[in-house]
Amino acid sequence: MTQKLIRIDSLANDIDLEPTFLTLGSFDGVHRGHQTVLGEMIEAAHKAGVRSAVLTFFPHPKRVLQGLRDRYYINTLEDRETLLAGLGVDLVITHPFNEDIRKIRAADFINQLRETFDMRQIWGGNFALGYKREGDISFLRRLGSENGFSVHIVESMVQWNERLVSSSRVRNSLSEGNISDVNGCLGRPYSLSGTVVRGDQRGRTISFPTANLAVWEELILPANGVYATYAWIGNQRFLAATNVGVRPTINGGDRVVEAHLLDFNGDIYGQTVRLEFSRYLRPEKKFSGLEALKEQIRTDVVEVRRQL
Repeated sequence: MTQKLIRIDSLANDIDLEPTFLTLGSFDGVHRGHQTVLGEMIEAAHKAGVRSAVLTFFPHPKRVLQGLRDRYYINTLEDRETLLAGLGVDLVITHPFNEDIRKIRAADFINQLRETFDMRQIWGGNFALGYKREGDISFLRRLGSENGFSVHIVESMVQWNERLVSSSRVRNSLSEGNISDVNGCLGRPYSLSGTVVRGDQRGRTISFPTANLAVWEELILPANGVYATYAWIGNQRFLAATNVGVRPTINGGDRVVEAHLLDFNGDIYGQTVRLEFSRYLRPEKKFSGLEALKEQIRTDVVEVRRQL
């Protein structure tokens, strides 16, 4: 059962002052490594009878500090918060990352946290905070001994297939279409959601209508290709052959996400569809014509049924 989560948009908002165990980080993907840190903190907070809280930032600090413009995020903020709630977190604060935050001194930031949360413990990996990352572990422990909070470091060395799990690894594997590695690192199927919008309806002319999803423009997409996926519409699940790419046989253009739902015939324009990616089937390629494309899609559908 999913925990009822309290979500706050900024540290400047009113937050109930009560004893809190806090962890800080981006937690993009909420992968197995994140789950280890969060799980230990949440368990300790529950045993102590205090609130568990996550402080995260948006935009991602790297987007600001490095000027990154390409698709980057593994989750939307909404999906990230849903995952955190599922782990049992009580409170999530998504604070804007800007120049003010970038330049704040570590001691000033810690004072703000203490006044905001009645912070009793800080949990995390080998992190640092504040201007030029001056608030390292030794700094925080020294400050904690003076101000009544403790620092708990969880050495998250979680591995999958003998390699360290990280958000960077998940992004790289997504860009390569390595869904097996992505799902292993996440500990669940990779998913994305989007509103069904009208496309050129070319799929209907070849008897394979597709749901074209309007996906958040900052969300990283899997490599171009065809995938075996599950499509969720509300609480209903369908098998789906999903194409990510530019549709070179038809007209090319911008990258799109379109799913052919098996054994489904209905109007879902304007509804939200969530796709869970299970297997990479083949790369996207240009066919000689619509008949050749139709024959390949027929083969893809058979493979989706076999895989799922």
